[in-house]
Amino acid sequence: MDNAPLSTTDSMPARDGSVARLGVLSDIARQLLDRARAAGATQAEVSCSQEHGLNVNVRMGAVETVESTRDRGIAVTVYFGKRKGSASTADLREESLASTVEQACAIARHTEDDAASGLADPELMARELREFDGWHPWDMDADRAIDFALACENAGRESDARIENSDGASVGSSESLGVYANSHGFLGAERSTQHTIGCALIAGRGDQMQRDGWYTTAISANDLEAAALVGRRAAERAASRLQPRSLPTGEVPVLFASEIARSLIGHLLGAVSGGALYRRASFLVDSVGTQLFPDWFSIDEDPFMPRGFRSASFDSEGVATRASSLIGGGVLQRYVLGSYSARKLGLQTTANAGGVHNLRIASNAGDFDSMVRGLKRGLLVTELMGQGVNAVTGDYSRGAAGFWIEDGEVKFPVDGITIAGNLKKMFAAIEAVGTDIDPRSHIRCGSILVGRMTVAGE
Repeated sequence: MDNAPLSTTDSMPARDGSVARLGVLSDIARQLLDRARAAGATQAEVSCSQEHGLNVNVRMGAVETVESTRDRGIAVTVYFGKRKGSASTADLREESLASTVEQACAIARHTEDDAASGLADPELMARELREFDGWHPWDMDADRAIDFALACENAGRESDARIENSDGASVGSSESLGVYANSHGFLGAERSTQHTIGCALIAGRGDQMQRDGWYTTAISANDLEAAALVGRRAAERAASRLQPRSLPTGEVPVLFASEIARSLIGHLLGAVSGGALYRRASFLVDSVGTQLFPDWFSIDEDPFMPRGFRSASFDSEGVATRASSLIGGGVLQRYVLGSYSARKLGLQTTANAGGVHNLRIASNAGDFDSMVRGLKRGLLVTELMGQGVNAVTGDYSRGAAGFWIEDGEVKFPVDGITIAGNLKKMFAAIEAVGTDIDPRSHIRCGSILVGRMTVAGE
């Protein structure tokens, strides 16, 4: 085994203790690889992680919880030929690390051969390792976090007399460090931060209560919406849902608000991911090269987006990431694969072990307001409930809430309905994607208008 590591830590600015902590994790990874080699493993890989977080919750002007977390984990996987064994620990003592390697080796010696097992191919390892402006610690203690949360909730409760109660406001901040190393000589270190402010409020009283909320999340606290704005947005959303109606059963256009629309892309990702495909548990088996969407529709993966939630030089197997098309001209260009699922399918990894990176869904329409104005009549969906999606057939049926649109205007809130269809038909029936991209996810998607779906209500 080649044990000359490639490392990102040397190029990281040493402005805080994160570089030193990554150095410690890197040393542990090297040590564990040496132990695995000495124990006779033909290949090995190690993942080391360390996380620190602060979360506070307030409700009705009082502090409910203050939680500070410090977690770490060490995972070792060894291969004896095509036999695999894994073990993990959170204990950094020498004897615990040695025991973890021994346990992984013992498991590998007693498992069956799996022709698809093993590290990703060595020539695919990332060589250019860099950061993407993803490290922005928030200098915030518990007292400041409580002040932010109280300001958020108070702004929402005071902004509308119809807000009768609260489910609370929260502020969270996390810092994550990670090192992945393998016996190909690869070692990569990553660090990231994420910060969130959220609020959920209740409008009305008795059996007329409606709950809704809002949140902001970002890599840097400077990119967060103001706490008071989050509270007022939560109040506006909750109050707008008062006195909802149902709808008669029928087929109508459905406009998915941007924060909901990305769930449709999530269903696509599940269907084109390797695990579902090699198990034949997807409605998109053997679909590469198939027209799934209108010819203007595209989805591109960009792992190199500055401050992207899923930006990275390498995937969870050390494979170099690359910008590529997932959907082009409405056609499925490729699957989403790690090395194991790729081998099971007779293909090559797409550098998606651990999931997709940042996705950009192209727009062909205007902003949200213009999409509403352009809708003669239809349903705007702002909330989905339940898990009624059959991954094998693509059948889709979920509880929904939102608003009825008539002549380009929102007329009244809607609740107690179900929307149904089949994902293949829904993808093909997409008529518009808006420019109102929700920035709070690695799936960067605007509102999506599906030309026709079944709505079951009264």
